[in-house]
Amino acid sequence: MAKLADLFSPRDMTVGEPWKRILEFSIPMLIGNIAQQLYNTVDSIVIGRYVGDNALAAVGSAMPIYNFLLVFFVAVSTGAGIMVSQYFGAKDREKLSRSIGVCLTLTAVTATMIMIIGPIVVRPMLSFINTPPSILDWCADYLLILLVGNWGFSYFNILSGILRGLGDSLSALVFLLISTVLNIFLDIYFVAGLNMGVPGVALATVIAQVISAILCAIKLKNMHEVFELNLEVMKPQKEYVAQLLRLGLPSGLTQVIFSLAMVTVQSLTNIFGEMVIACNVIVMRVDGFAMMPNFTFGIAMTTFTGQNVGAKKLERVEEGTRQGLAIAVGVSIVITITILTFGRYLMEIFTNTAELVDLSMHMMRILAVGYVAMAVTQVLSGVMRGAGDTMTPMWISLITTIFLRVPVAYGIAYLTRSPEYPNGRPESIFISLLVAWVSGAIITFIFYRKGNWKEKALINEL
Repeated sequence: MAKLADLFSPRDMTVGEPWKRILEFSIPMLIGNIAQQLYNTVDSIVIGRYVGDNALAAVGSAMPIYNFLLVFFVAVSTGAGIMVSQYFGAKDREKLSRSIGVCLTLTAVTATMIMIIGPIVVRPMLSFINTPPSILDWCADYLLILLVGNWGFSYFNILSGILRGLGDSLSALVFLLISTVLNIFLDIYFVAGLNMGVPGVALATVIAQVISAILCAIKLKNMHEVFELNLEVMKPQKEYVAQLLRLGLPSGLTQVIFSLAMVTVQSLTNIFGEMVIACNVIVMRVDGFAMMPNFTFGIAMTTFTGQNVGAKKLERVEEGTRQGLAIAVGVSIVITITILTFGRYLMEIFTNTAELVDLSMHMMRILAVGYVAMAVTQVLSGVMRGAGDTMTPMWISLITTIFLRVPVAYGIAYLTRSPEYPNGRPESIFISLLVAWVSGAIITFIFYRKGNWKEKALINEL
């Protein structure tokens, strides 16, 4: 029982072989990230199989707006992970407790604002991005339910981020697996059993997310030996709020930039029609799984770096970066080969339409080699964020998404207009994404090598 309890305890990443600590942390989180990706994927499979391709397109068109409206939680979650990991590494119980408390308070305020503002802006935003009238009502219904019920999503992401900052990626995994299984059963029951259509998958997702958030909250409440959690530490002291926002807002702005680019590119995607929209949904669902290892290793390196910077072990950070990068690139190569070999079978899970499967596989081949580049970007960005340098990844994201991807997408579409493709070729969407990924990896590597991130530790600021 003692060994089992250790698995669900905070993990000290300042000792032991770096690659072992990184893998011990990453594997449970990777499984958890895959499980979380199942939320949207199961939604798409159930909708595509039981309702149709247009309903599948509706769910996909709604997601860029949903992600855009919830970007603040990325900021809070990122800032929380950095603060928690560094103060845990420094063994500073009071600052650790107050950092966690302010995260919980800000999340409550923001989730309430989203509940109020979200339903007001949904339809205007859908019209702005040229959502086809045939799927607009489904998109609006899906978004309204998710935004009104955003407390589950918000608190699960914040609380699991805190657990990861403490080195405990396994607890969040278990809670997420429980809610994922619940989500699958509710999806099938609401859509296939009750014929609720698109609103049914949204309701299933909200219920499952609330369950996972509650389980995370119970876990944190019982961790008295690591930090305090009471009303006193939840009072928003300005120095902790300022630090959280300083660390988190660049990541939040990065997500805003990414989301705006996605909304802009979605507008381009929508003019190509329902078939291309549905293709984009399928490719992005497969892409979500393919990208999970990269995101996982990026978060693992943030926690690893944060704890070791807090413990003032900079040489260990550099050693861990080399080992983590080798692991991430190796995994990405395997994923790329797998997609190119078996991708068609993945596409057929979502639809029986042969034309849609062919189109989706064609687009996936364009993206596949980009996952190796993203491995480099995510690992090195994770190191910089863990050290407290959240501005550099933000500027890199700004350059590659706003000033590169969007112009490339629209430029290729414009240059490839023809009688057969009056709006340009739809490949422009995916070629632009590949260009952004490769460019981002090169720029991130250059800034990592410059080493300015080494001067950003925050443990002595408060």
